Amino acid sequence: MIGRLTGRLLEKQPPHLVLDVQGVGYELEASMNTLLGLPAVGEDCQLFTHLVVREDAQLLYGFGKEPERRLFRELIKISGVGPRLALAILSGMEQADFIRCVHDEDSRALTRLPGVGKKTADRLIIEMRDRLKHWTIPKDDGLSEMARASQPQPPVTHPLADAEAALVALGYKPVEAAKMLSGLETGASTEALIKAALARKMAS
Repeated sequence: MIGRLTGRLLEKQPPHLVLDVQGVGYELEASMNTLLGLPAVGEDCQLFTHLVVREDAQLLYGFGKEPERRLFRELIKISGVGPRLALAILSGMEQADFIRCVHDEDSRALTRLPGVGKKTADRLIIEMRDRLKHWTIPKDDGLSEMARASQPQPPVTHPLADAEAALVALGYKPVEAAKMLSGLETGASTEALIKAALARKMAS
């Protein structure tokens, strides 16, 4: 079981990244909150990980903070919620907001997430309510400490196209992803565009 990796960030193409650990490149998928907290490509970072073994693949997921990984592991225990949907949930809202939605039984907010319909939202609230009963709401659950020490991001060739592809990978339909990005600052980085698009979606 791979529980944590420390190495140099080789690639960052949301929601995917590659981490070089002593000459071995590990491919991981991560939530947008984790990706936004990563340093620039070429810098060192540390990620908590969760390995999913399937018949046709071994998938590694990375998290900037251990509580995010813990929530991911709780989510995938729920019937109908696989790793991809769990990652979309963690990308669509911060951990503190998800906990509030469950505590407040706000199924409407949860249905704004990709792949979450009314039945899934209700199931999330019912099954996560007791599990999150003793969880404290983080005061700063957004970017990890890595973001505070990160260097400026290098320029990206096609940030808008990359942002749209990342949103589609998270589960949004292409037309919906394009609408979420419409009118946003085209000179922004891929990560900034994705963050703004997700914020717009949750506020709608």
